[in-house]
Amino acid sequence: MRAANVHSPDTSENAWDGFRPFRALARDAGMTRLRRTALAALPFFAIAGAAAAQGQPDVAALRDAALKDDLAWDITEGLTTEVGPRLAGTEAEKRARDWAVKRLTALGFANVRVEPFDMPVWVRGEEKAEIVSPFPQPLVLAALGNSGATPANGITAEVVGFESFADLQAAPASAVKGKIVFVSHAMKATQDGSGYGPFGTARRQGPSEASRKGAAAIVIRSIGTDYHRNPHTGVQTFAEGVKPIPAAALSLPDAEQLQRILKRGQPVRMKLVLTPRNIGKRQSGNVIAEVPGSDPAAGVVLVACHLDSWDQGTGAIDDAAGCGIVTAAAKRIAEAGVPRRTIRIVWFGAEEVGLFGGLDYRAKRGGEKHAIIAESDFGADRVWKVNSQGPATAKPAIDRLVAALSPLGIVQGSTTRASGSDIGPMAADGMSTIELSQDGTRYFDYHHTPDDTLDKVDPEQLRQNVAAWTAMLAVMAHAPEELASPVRPRN
Repeated sequence: MRAANVHSPDTSENAWDGFRPFRALARDAGMTRLRRTALAALPFFAIAGAAAAQGQPDVAALRDAALKDDLAWDITEGLTTEVGPRLAGTEAEKRARDWAVKRLTALGFANVRVEPFDMPVWVRGEEKAEIVSPFPQPLVLAALGNSGATPANGITAEVVGFESFADLQAAPASAVKGKIVFVSHAMKATQDGSGYGPFGTARRQGPSEASRKGAAAIVIRSIGTDYHRNPHTGVQTFAEGVKPIPAAALSLPDAEQLQRILKRGQPVRMKLVLTPRNIGKRQSGNVIAEVPGSDPAAGVVLVACHLDSWDQGTGAIDDAAGCGIVTAAAKRIAEAGVPRRTIRIVWFGAEEVGLFGGLDYRAKRGGEKHAIIAESDFGADRVWKVNSQGPATAKPAIDRLVAALSPLGIVQGSTTRASGSDIGPMAADGMSTIELSQDGTRYFDYHHTPDDTLDKVDPEQLRQNVAAWTAMLAVMAHAPEELASPVRPRN
């Protein structure tokens, strides 16, 4: 586990030091000692609110105070402990929405509500695999989202192996028909997680490609970087007109074991049992809360995460931590006074199984003025880079943000491209976007596995995230510049 490279300055001085403009105002007005004593007894947020009324907040003070934050951990711990796994569209996800509404309301946010939507729901069943011959032994695997099912007693067929998805694409149907396809890949751990896109085609498109060629089933090497017997699930959707077939991911040690067996040159037969079910339409929803701003015409600053998780772990890094981070940062800005722009927190539903929450939000609210959008959905390790996209008028605010993030060890990345998961379609529409990129070196060790649990969250790195998001909100929610892109969402 890598420690956060952050510096936590002494923030023990009283709240006045963070709000110099208001302190100067009080001095210039010639307040009596009695009035100053009475004012010092006001709640912190009241003092901060008066400071904000005089202009920009003290971004550095807010940032540094957030390095001692505990709220993000409390939210992450509470959601993973009191709800646990939150598969989209299930009763567990509903309990998570109820939990979220109660918690966000208790934290004092405004306009807390659920915006529901319907979605198709797939649930996991029995999952077993074994090599029947030439070297009989069990294998560990997990069904991929939307996998087809085998008969209850399974199927047994010969295995044909491919080193990559490209090799499967190039293979003739005659090499695949009636067989269980195995697809490997060479994904390695990287700081930016850039391997997930290209190597993830084995999961996202492999099942459809195998089905088109007449395969009986497909198993892939998990899209992950760990070497534990924890298979990585994940969504895949069969292409239109393609027959669903059983589709699963082997843990990395089991995938490499299968490769070694195939290299022995003898025919390999596998028995596979997968019994997932599609249970029809169910309800999911986006949980929304706000910090109202003073200037509605300035637009909304959207900060997001996703509430649902896969059903194997407790969804700590994916994405309870993200919800803790953005909520804790928004709470800190709320306590510092009324921002110019409304801050809207969205805990999206049904992200894992197809971005249903993000697409529903885009359809319902994409036409509203969003000054800038951002999402935390890449774990809980330290932020190391900031990407952005927006109009030229936003550049001074972006420059101030980059300067504010530098003491946290965060560097400037792209200024023309930024995205996220649920906000991705809106970013593609041209909305102004901030991306606070987290260190993904160990993210794919745990992603979509039973190992995605609270103990994988490093509290110090989590605090650095909150500090970065607090700085971002302090700059963007108060910025006098026009931040919103003139490009509006597509129909």
